[in-house]
Amino acid sequence: MNSTEALTHIRYTGWASRRLLDAAKAVDPADLTKSLGVSHGSILGTLAHTYFGDTVWYRRIVDPGIPMPNPKEIPEFDDLDARWRELLGKWESWVALRSEEDLEKPVTYTLADGTTSQQRLKELLLHLVNHGTLHRGQVMGMLRQVGVKPPATDLIFYYRELAAKP
Repeated sequence: MNSTEALTHIRYTGWASRRLLDAAKAVDPADLTKSLGVSHGSILGTLAHTYFGDTVWYRRIVDPGIPMPNPKEIPEFDDLDARWRELLGKWESWVALRSEEDLEKPVTYTLADGTTSQQRLKELLLHLVNHGTLHRGQVMGMLRQVGVKPPATDLIFYYRELAAKP
């Protein structure tokens, strides 16, 4: 993966997450927190988990000083929406400045259990995108369960949108 591809995929995950947040605005507030038996229980719980993951990796890779949300506390939707959109923008801005050499550099980080691990930056960025894709897919299924049509967030739709831009 080169720096252009890394940025494309980080922008894709931001595009897809923002589309999903927009769709979730159509959900009845009671349905946002209703347990639907998937992954992190509810639509809001799964969105919050995905945001938490994006934040954890931003802290580990970019800025250890950013506030860490409590994974056991699920924020109000509007708060989650605002904070996540801001974080997605930070990810996109930061990755835009990475070079080919940066992507190959190892990143050392500490897991929640205190274990230290290390991966190349490009591997961690792909993990971030993949993690978001997994949980967005779960939320899309939950949206259908509560009668809300989910947006198209497959990577091919993002590529098509990019190709259609002048």
